[in-house]
Amino acid sequence: MNLKKLKKEIESLVAKANFVLREDVHALLESAYYVEKNKKAKTALWWILDNANTARAEKIAICQDTGLPVVFLEIGRDINVTSSLIDVIKEGVEFGYKNNYLRPSIVDPCEREMSSYKGIIYHLDFCCEIKGLKVTIFPKGFGSENKSQLKMFNPTVSFDEIEEFIVDTVRKAGPESCPPFVIGLGVGGTADRALLLAKKALLSDVSKSNPNKMLNVLEKKLLKKINSLKIGPMGMGGNTTCLAVKIKKSFTHIAGLPVGINISCHALRSATLNIARIKD
Repeated sequence: MNLKKLKKEIESLVAKANFVLREDVHALLESAYYVEKNKKAKTALWWILDNANTARAEKIAICQDTGLPVVFLEIGRDINVTSSLIDVIKEGVEFGYKNNYLRPSIVDPCEREMSSYKGIIYHLDFCCEIKGLKVTIFPKGFGSENKSQLKMFNPTVSFDEIEEFIVDTVRKAGPESCPPFVIGLGVGGTADRALLLAKKALLSDVSKSNPNKMLNVLEKKLLKKINSLKIGPMGMGGNTTCLAVKIKKSFTHIAGLPVGINISCHALRSATLNIARIKD
């Protein structure tokens, strides 16, 4: 694998994630704009779409909060993982932010001093069923990240109680997290696993139905309940508080039922690169 070329590809991927709103998110925003009846909410949706279109055309950041970069790596059976490969990916992300003049937002959590790009988060998954390398850049802004929640339910809990927890979390987020939202939910696993699943749920195509019939019904039910809150785009009211709810689940222990919530603002940004092999 040509590591020098890979580094350039990662740099370009960082730019795409920050400059180009995902097509699935853009499509849901457009649909919301055309059906919204509340004049203030409709105007706010127009601003959001205009901002996204301008960012793409002029190659500038969709949001001034360029996020804390979260990098997901899916490594196929034919890829030999070395420290050199990981280092090149890290450099590609760092240079992608520097060379595209994207705001560095990473600080030491205690001293609150800038720590350059040391705090970029990486998740590695080894996937025997695929070949090649899949890299996803997910810049996560903290206006919405700050509203993340985790609750360790008893396994005897009713779905009504879980739904109440989810809807109440969105209610408390309110306009501070720049709705309309996309809500990622992780159910099962351990505490850390549930929150990771919630974040991964945001990476799926949010315009498509969940292939799991039970989860698909639950997603639609939650979407209806959340939109009934009438928070609306940027807090302007109307019918579009949430664009989509996406759920991922994992097996868990008989004594527990973790539920993690990760909220994204309307600027749900990510970009993915599938690499079979990068050669000279």
